[in-house]
Amino acid sequence: MPKTIRQSVTLSATPEQVYEALMNSKTHAKFTGAPAKISRKVGGKISAYDGYIDGTNVELVKNKKIVQMWRGGDWPEGDYSRATFALKKVKGGTKLTFTQTGVHDKQYRAIKQGWIDFYWVPMKKMFEQR
Repeated sequence: MPKTIRQSVTLSATPEQVYEALMNSKTHAKFTGAPAKISRKVGGKISAYDGYIDGTNVELVKNKKIVQMWRGGDWPEGDYSRATFALKKVKGGTKLTFTQTGVHDKQYRAIKQGWIDFYWVPMKKMFEQR
């Protein structure tokens, strides 16, 4: 039975900077420490963590929202979840609200923790070091 991950984090950066961290291949690679290739177009392909993550951009609202079909390399072929990153300017930075639907039960715990360990914590560090 697919599950949904819901997380939010406040980052000390503007919505523009957060959007760029997620959508700019070089900046994405900088905070994750792994190669990334991210199209900036709807329908364009995405790849992160040296190809472990792949997917497609479904909806892009510059500096506000990113929706992607997303999968891990160890998932069954053709099996995708839907990852939504919503950005909102708040006092002291940007609130990023993340929702991922269609996550398989056996992968749920690892992926839920993975977003924290491999995305939110490194992004926070990157923005705090500016």
